[in-house]
Parts: sequence; structure tokens; C-alpha cells
Amino acid sequence: MVEVTVTPQSSLADRPVQIRVRGLSPSQLVTLRAWLKDEQGECFQSRAFFRADGAGEVDPGLHAALGGSYSGVWPMGLLWFLQPDTLFRRLVKRDVAGSPFRVRLEVFDGLSLAPDPKEQPLASCEAERWYVGPGVQRVPIREGRVRGALFLPP
Repeated sequence: MVEVTVTPQSSLADRPVQIRVRGLSPSQLVTLRAWLKDEQGECFQSRAFFRADGAGEVDPGLHAALGGSYSGVWPMGLLWFLQPDTLFRRLVKRDVAGSPFRVRLEVFDGLSLAPDPKEQPLASCEAERWYVGPGVQRVPIREGRVRGALFLPP
């Protein structure tokens, strides 16, 4: 049974996570796809192609991506290389304190190039990427022409 995991499942957006796939056949060619919808409903996604090792595992921190949105060893590549489906959009988090970005990770057999794959993934999971830690207080700043926010630790 194929399984994809993100450790930790919930983390701050600037903290590294470990992505691993287990249960594949040795040397199996797979596509890892990461995607999310921003607060306006715009889809951002990345994908990378990997060949499983002899134990049937893929770890982007150890195994080089063979192509896709990037190539080479990038432990956080699937999150760093998220691109919009619509040109000229930027991934911006407006409600930094209220909710995380929920990134969906999926594993497909072989090379999956379709922007919206129709086949069922072999495995999937979800990771939460928060922009403000627990207990942090956000104070809006408005002084003359200055606008900003002060983030106070707990």
C-alpha cells in the first residue's frame, strides 16, 4: 500500500518539512504533485518526477527529481516551486493569523503532466502551513501615512 507523509503535518511556513513516499515498487517512476487554493480560489501547483529507490521509497531530500517543476535534490522543492494555473498571479496570504494554507500532496504512477489529473492518485495527504505561530498577537499600525502590523510573541 502506497503512503505519502509530511512531517510535521502542521508547521510554520518558514520551517522545513520532510516529505516521504513509501510502499512503491523498486525503481517505480512516480509523479509527486503539490497543490493548494489561495484565499481567492486560485490554484497553485508543482510536480516532480522521481524513481523509487530499491526499498520502494522516495524522499525529495535524498533523491533527485528527474524533471517537472524542478530537477535535482530539493527537500522543499514541491513547496518552493508552486506556480499559478493563471498567469501573473502571486501566492499571497492575506489572513496570516486566522488560517493556514492547506497544501495537498499526491502521488501518481508514472509521469503525470496534466494540470488537473483525472486518474486517482496512489496516495495523498494534506499539510498545513501557518504564517503566525500559536499565541502571537497581530496589532494593526496606522500612524500618519505609515501602515503595517506589529506581531507580538505570546
